[in-house]
Amino acid sequence: MVIKRVICPERIRQVPAQFSWIDHRLVRERYIERCDACAAALYLFLVTVADAQGLSYYADTSLAQRLSMAPARLSMARSDLVRIGLIAWQRPLYQVLALDTPPPESAPPAPAQADVATHLERLHAALGKRHA
Repeated sequence: MVIKRVICPERIRQVPAQFSWIDHRLVRERYIERCDACAAALYLFLVTVADAQGLSYYADTSLAQRLSMAPARLSMARSDLVRIGLIAWQRPLYQVLALDTPPPESAPPAPAQADVATHLERLHAALGKRHA
């Protein structure tokens, strides 16, 4: 028998003001846009089965079967939810987390120096052809 324990006590969820376990900030603060369909399905399942502290302990085999996901796809979905900050996971426990303030949107990666040089060369070439 699994002994349940809170993984992140500082983020135990509470029923939001709009009286729903699915917090509207999931959409308003664009968490849902950082999930693919498999991660969203896993999140919905975990929200549905979790206790008042957000805890549940379904095995990967059960989750994969109930969500019709390959084990590797389930693992990716779980990793996405952890990365986004929607769940905490320590085998076998899942904890649906209270929504934090949204992380800042990640800036696009800076182009490598060689990429900048290549783009500049192409731009100069294009401009040179126009003025010739």
